[in-house]
Amino acid sequence: MFVKQLYTSCLSEAAYFIESEGVAVVIDPLRDIDVYLDLAKERNATIQYIFETHFHADFVSGHLELAAATGAKIVYGPDAVTNFETYVAKDNEVFKIGAVTLKVLHTPGHTMESSCYLLLDEKEQPNALFTGDTLFVGDVGRPDLFSGDMTKEELAGYLFDSLNNKIKILPDHVTVYPAHGPGSACGKNLGPNTYSTIGDEKASNYALLATDKEQFIDEVTSGLSTPPSYFPINAKINKEGYDTLKAVIEKAMQPLAPAAFKAKAKAGALILDTRPATEFGEGFVPGAISIGLEGRFAEWAGSLLPFDQDIILVTPIGKEEETVVRMARVGFDNVTGYLENGYPSWEASGEVKDMIITVEADELAMDIPHDPNLVIVDVRKPIEYADGHIKNSINLSLGDMMDPGKMADFDDHHNLYVHCQGGYRSIIACSILKKEGIHNLRNIDGGYAKMKDQKGLQVVQEKTVLN
Repeated sequence: MFVKQLYTSCLSEAAYFIESEGVAVVIDPLRDIDVYLDLAKERNATIQYIFETHFHADFVSGHLELAAATGAKIVYGPDAVTNFETYVAKDNEVFKIGAVTLKVLHTPGHTMESSCYLLLDEKEQPNALFTGDTLFVGDVGRPDLFSGDMTKEELAGYLFDSLNNKIKILPDHVTVYPAHGPGSACGKNLGPNTYSTIGDEKASNYALLATDKEQFIDEVTSGLSTPPSYFPINAKINKEGYDTLKAVIEKAMQPLAPAAFKAKAKAGALILDTRPATEFGEGFVPGAISIGLEGRFAEWAGSLLPFDQDIILVTPIGKEEETVVRMARVGFDNVTGYLENGYPSWEASGEVKDMIITVEADELAMDIPHDPNLVIVDVRKPIEYADGHIKNSINLSLGDMMDPGKMADFDDHHNLYVHCQGGYRSIIACSILKKEGIHNLRNIDGGYAKMKDQKGLQVVQEKTVLN
């Protein structure tokens, strides 16, 4: 028996490849499927099934791509309804995978079709549980993402029953393999590891420690942040189907000379620049939005960019196709070209460029007493802001910034000093502000991580939020 976790950090997503005696299955694959095909070839195995734990909201699954490439059957748990051919398994149904077995455990709560898959070894003993978004390390799946006409409280009640009747009864040694790790927005606060055991989760996971259903519902449904705006779009795509990745890449991989690139932008295409934040700040195509490949790229792209508008790219040279693939993972099929030879070609053409001024925290501290128009803009999440922020700063979370109404309070005379925790999100925020015509701004190098220890900058907390 061979089990491999395939983890994609920028999405905090885990897919799984299981093989026994030349028969393989893949659980929750991403849209770019080569890694699964390569593993099957390496193991001299045939991929027979593709198991989906639920309709994912945070990425576009590779179930259709992989099924088309291999002839494997797509399997969902009970209550799944799709617009394409699938096998809807029954609760407790078993599938033979060579000498081992996968057993379906229907675990509604995160969504109604959510199911876990219990791996039984060659001796029919429980070995591992692939939990999807039902159970994470230190957390559980939030019940407010794709619930149809059900309330989050109703779904949380189902989740309580699923955890207690299907999962907590399993042996402590069983490995827990969830669909997501730290940083995922599919839970409230996932632990730092990407796998665990039933015993460890029973001992430390607040959701498995809860014995009272009403208390559980309250704990699971309270403190939920607004989910990223692209989640309903991805869930719909996974349920209804999508174009092939090959077709998406072919449409996107169109090199554009600076003049053609400029014409496309003028015609309404949005410019996305995926170079590192520091490079972007030093010079960029006016109107471009920065989302660097080095951070949580796909998640921020899905949260901030339109799905119904053409997008053209400025990327690090040689990273054009990688950018397209990573965007396709969250449902972007609307990329229509890229700047040929990257940003250097724009500079060489003599076209107008823009830039973002970056300053150190000590410069901000020196400016505060002398500038009545100075505004510190903290673009971190509200919970980060509550845990500690610079006195008199305002919190405008990056996830809210594509709403022009959020910038209505900024006037021309304001001098904006923008920061996040380390610098990645603040450059994105500055690019959005500039696109909205707000140019009197500075990015603070190193963000709050440096600012909190700077003499002359007072740190305060929002204790009412944290209690």
